[in-house]
Amino acid sequence: MTGSPSKSRLSNDYRPNRTRRQCPGTSALATVTGQGTNLSTMSAAPSYDGAGLVNLMAELEKRLTGTSASVGLASEMATSIPTTDTYVLVLFDGLGVAQLSDPGAASFAGSIAGTLHAPFPTTTSVSLATVATGLSPSQHGQIAHLAWMPDVGRVVNTLKWVTPSGDTVPYAYASVLPKPNLWERLRSAQIEPITVQPGDFAGTPLTRVLYRGARFEGAWDTEDLVKATVQLADEPHRLIFTYVPHVDFAGHVFGLKSSEFADAMKVATDVWEGLASRLPPGVALIGTADHGLLEFSEDQKMLIRDRRFDDLRFAGDTRGLHLWGDSGLMNELAEATEGSLVDGAELIGPNPTPQAMSRLGDMLLLAPENRALIPRGFDKRLRCYHGGLTPAEMEIPLLVG
Repeated sequence: MTGSPSKSRLSNDYRPNRTRRQCPGTSALATVTGQGTNLSTMSAAPSYDGAGLVNLMAELEKRLTGTSASVGLASEMATSIPTTDTYVLVLFDGLGVAQLSDPGAASFAGSIAGTLHAPFPTTTSVSLATVATGLSPSQHGQIAHLAWMPDVGRVVNTLKWVTPSGDTVPYAYASVLPKPNLWERLRSAQIEPITVQPGDFAGTPLTRVLYRGARFEGAWDTEDLVKATVQLADEPHRLIFTYVPHVDFAGHVFGLKSSEFADAMKVATDVWEGLASRLPPGVALIGTADHGLLEFSEDQKMLIRDRRFDDLRFAGDTRGLHLWGDSGLMNELAEATEGSLVDGAELIGPNPTPQAMSRLGDMLLLAPENRALIPRGFDKRLRCYHGGLTPAEMEIPLLVG
């Protein structure tokens, strides 16, 4: 797909509106003066202390092994999860709480046990790293979709492990996440971790990053995925992680009102209903997502093409840009986009490691709720984006079958 000429452009003749805007999803004003903002008084940061994806993973780990690397779920949600020796966790990519209002998602209604927060940034590679480690981004170190990797000296697409221009990034992929990861900790406790994924994901760089220590089972269609998950759950002492990508892909490429999105939602509901009706007795079925989706019209996409910003380094996501460079230029960009400059370290979780901090921008530019900010090298073709702090991006369901 190609971009439309109706997109907003930050070109050399652009004259920004100088008003300051409220940081999306917060109760306090974020400055754009280059000093950033202290988020300790805001409600912007996701939960990492009882209502987050990281806490769901910690809850399952604690149920299976007696201990966990992070805090488990708050009691009101923890009590909705049965205690057993085998769990099936299904992650529906892109199925945020907002997407559950879609008419095609009606069959999920009876399974909703609560609302969780995706970690920040609200994007797949970051959330899946939290699943794979049971840690927040501050601890596992994956802090962006397009991440600055100091040891590579380049910005890296952490889904495909290529540069923004498409060059392959050779790397010791299995060493990206800290050791031991969740799968390795489960194995040491005599729990077998298994992931059921689309078969063509086998051996990809992302699979090698995420699933060190887990058994990989490929599936080639929806029925194959359900059948494999059901059969694998017949043995006790297992955690089976089943990944369903269809909703996210359809939203990105075709939009939330498209027939393709409706088809993808049917796949998701068919998987959930199939597992709920066919899993062996005593197996607990849990569902969630990695983020939600926001759709943007062409004129809501702001292409950052003004040459005066070429001296800044950009990484991150269209909804939250990591910036390095001159603070004055960052201020100008924040004013031009009506975005909010913040300290990203306050959003990625507690006690950031030196590795996480080395990949984090000097400042983070949060986009307004109705804008996708697209520097050179970022994908301008998509219908939906995510990565920010709005409820539509951050709120994900806790489903219990």
